[in-house]
Amino acid sequence: MSASAITRVDGPAIVLRGDDVDTDRIVPARFLKAITFDGLEAACFADDRAEAARAGGVHPFDDPARRSARVLLVESNFGCGSSREHAPQALYRRGIRAIVGRSFAEIFFGNAVAIGLACATVPADAGDALMRAAESDPRAEAVVDLVAREVRLGAIRAPATMPDAARSSLTSGTWDVTGLLLAQYDEVERVAAQLEYLRDFQ
Repeated sequence: MSASAITRVDGPAIVLRGDDVDTDRIVPARFLKAITFDGLEAACFADDRAEAARAGGVHPFDDPARRSARVLLVESNFGCGSSREHAPQALYRRGIRAIVGRSFAEIFFGNAVAIGLACATVPADAGDALMRAAESDPRAEAVVDLVAREVRLGAIRAPATMPDAARSSLTSGTWDVTGLLLAQYDEVERVAAQLEYLRDFQ
């Protein structure tokens, strides 16, 4: 048994400008008190959104035209900072199913893939072109094709890369390691029963 295979993600795009967007901006620390991830999407970029509103602007995540966005377009070193799992969880629960950028922080990338949130890397010039196209047309559909290894938006076709292990786990449906473990829990219990140091915990 495996999770659903993820071979492509398509849908409207949302653009977030700026390098080095860290996990504290994605989900501010005060929202980490909950013991589940439920409702975490409301905290997504909470401080940045409030700051934009105070300045008389609208943060991309508050733009009604972007409410149905499934693809997030970012720049370099996205998800840097702390290793909190809450950052990709908040984005996923907001409806984002793929992130496309120039580069990602390693731990953020791993946490994202572990929940089926694809992170694809594109060259800087292609990333800029995708961002401009998405900003000019909120209805434009982005396609993140993990099989073809490219991102498409309108007339733009950008080559996309992802570490082979991550790409394989997404496209084969083996990204949910907890689900895989639980699906074979009889085998886990069989092995545990043979381990003497675990017998007192049965």
